[in-house]
Amino acid sequence: MPLAERTIAIAPVVKTVTVRASQAQAFTVFNTRFASWWPATHHIGKAPLANAIIEPKVDGRWYEVGDDGSECDWGRVLAWEPPARLVLSWHLDGDFQVRTDTYSEVEVTFTALDETLTRVTLEHRDLDRFGAENGERLRAKVGSDGGWGGILDLYATAANG
Repeated sequence: MPLAERTIAIAPVVKTVTVRASQAQAFTVFNTRFASWWPATHHIGKAPLANAIIEPKVDGRWYEVGDDGSECDWGRVLAWEPPARLVLSWHLDGDFQVRTDTYSEVEVTFTALDETLTRVTLEHRDLDRFGAENGERLRAKVGSDGGWGGILDLYATAANG
């Protein structure tokens, strides 16, 4: 393949936390209690965030509800495998604008280390689907302290409680 035709994929963002919870409890806190730990500052709707929801089924919605009742979709549930794995489509580009034509993926795995300890790994991948510049911008944002790392710390606090 000529050099001009080669493309380099954007590396995924991978973050890991260990929580003091069983695998099932860690999965439940992540999904069922999603709004209890998701930062209210992280929303795309015009209204302040009132709720954030992951519907517990394949092809379920992943979305926010504003305090005025408005809804904004973030993506869909691509895989629902309790208590071990969840995959979500992420339809927000590097400017956090909703894209209906493409998406990246967020995979979260829950690995039991023992009966009361679980390793949770989040991988945000396929960022290059938004194009090189937009995908790199998205990677910088979700890979930052205010992105998945900080968000998983909030999740860990909820799961440890």
